[in-house]
Amino acid sequence: MKKLQALNLLPILALANVFVKISGSVSLRPVLTGPDKAYLGSGVVFRCIAPDSSLPVTYELMKDGGLRIATGTDLQGDQPAAFFQKVTMTSEGSYHCEAKTGEGTGISNKIRLSVVIPASMTRVNSEPFPPVAFEGSRIVLSCDVTKGSHLSYTWFFNRKEITPSTSSLLHATGNKLVMEKVTPGHAGYYYCMAWSSVQNIRRFSSSTEVKVEVKVHVSTPRISFSISKVGDSYHGNVTCWSSRGTPPVNFSLSVDNKEVGAVIAAESLAAWFPVAVVPGLDMGMARCRVKTEMQELLSEPVTLEVVPVGGDVKVEVEHLYRADSKLVGVRLSCQISRGTFPYISWLLNDSVLPPETHVDSHIQPVLPHYALVDHRRTLILAKLGPEESGYYRCRARDSYDDYGAWVESTAVLVRLTDRILNSMPRATSSTETPPNVFITAIEVIAIVFCCFLLLTLTVAVACVYKKFGHEQARAHTVTTNPSLDTFPMSSPTSQSGDRQADTSSVQLCSSST
Repeated sequence: MKKLQALNLLPILALANVFVKISGSVSLRPVLTGPDKAYLGSGVVFRCIAPDSSLPVTYELMKDGGLRIATGTDLQGDQPAAFFQKVTMTSEGSYHCEAKTGEGTGISNKIRLSVVIPASMTRVNSEPFPPVAFEGSRIVLSCDVTKGSHLSYTWFFNRKEITPSTSSLLHATGNKLVMEKVTPGHAGYYYCMAWSSVQNIRRFSSSTEVKVEVKVHVSTPRISFSISKVGDSYHGNVTCWSSRGTPPVNFSLSVDNKEVGAVIAAESLAAWFPVAVVPGLDMGMARCRVKTEMQELLSEPVTLEVVPVGGDVKVEVEHLYRADSKLVGVRLSCQISRGTFPYISWLLNDSVLPPETHVDSHIQPVLPHYALVDHRRTLILAKLGPEESGYYRCRARDSYDDYGAWVESTAVLVRLTDRILNSMPRATSSTETPPNVFITAIEVIAIVFCCFLLLTLTVAVACVYKKFGHEQARAHTVTTNPSLDTFPMSSPTSQSGDRQADTSSVQLCSSST
């Protein structure tokens, strides 16, 4: 009987033993700590500890695939096992540790270690290469390294860091810097920095600077020509130029659709071509052409014809007024019937004004109270006084012939006295009647018309009022004498006079109305 009871207790004891082992295994919970990133060639430390475990404790550092890396033992209790490792390319992977005691085995958490390779040999590549493009094109810069992993990138433009807040024209993504539809503002020097960071330790590698050039599209060329005289010979010169663009560009000149010259402008946007010119003869139709690798444009045509100065010359005078109608200046214009290249000279009372020693220009200040504009065609008198009064005339000759004959205008009197300037806000001269005089006459006519209209309305109102009073008096007389069929015979004269007066009043009102 006792043997039978003992046999019945054996399964229970075995099950209890299993429970004890399982409970011991579950309670063993080791913890692994260590870095998740490390630079190649550096050292790392993993630590494993199983708190409240029975001694001794054996720790094993394991890698993916069950590879045992190192083993350590804790004989004192609650002391972590430290595993020192030098990082190589094979160090990257997932790590965990196993803790073993007499009571069982526990497995820790996992840590994945990434091996970070510092950047080296950083350089900037471009698309297109070299980084030269016309405005409106696309340029992409790449920050490339020979070696490196886990990298971030920083770009610099003209040695200033590029950030989204500092430049909306540049877009950085990954290791690329994208410039969509470049403008001249994108031109400059660029470089990049590739860097990585591990536990607040940053390692970086910078590239050298790369120059980005943005070419400007050339504008439509313009054309002009000039003539000079040396001895008895005439020499023509045609100038072709563009106001914008990036050299080098190719300029060529054609006359009557035949190319007569070509030149490459390497540092400027202008070119000059000699041509045959004879005054008075049409030497053909000239046209400039500008050509780049992206464009080919033509100028407007110009006739190579030099018309000598001649015909009638006259002076037109215009007075200049302020907003308050005060005279502030006089403008004299020299009108020439014909002449391609006239040189104009001004005279006051047969004296050259200003001296001929001044160089011709588009705007030429001569004296403080004189000014020449429009290549000496216009003389402006900025000071008004008796000294500026007198007879003005202009004369013209061919600018390319210093000894050519002059063609002169008739003299025009410009009279400016102190009395006129001080007493008349709308100054006048013998050569012009200011428009303000007409304004005054119109004002006078308007005032007279208004007075006449007011007088007419007054008379009309008086007539209507008087007529209304007379009709009322007649009605009163008939009412007070109903038995009388006729008016009293004793007063024919007065009655007749009243009727005459009434008739005349009606006629006046009729004529007035």
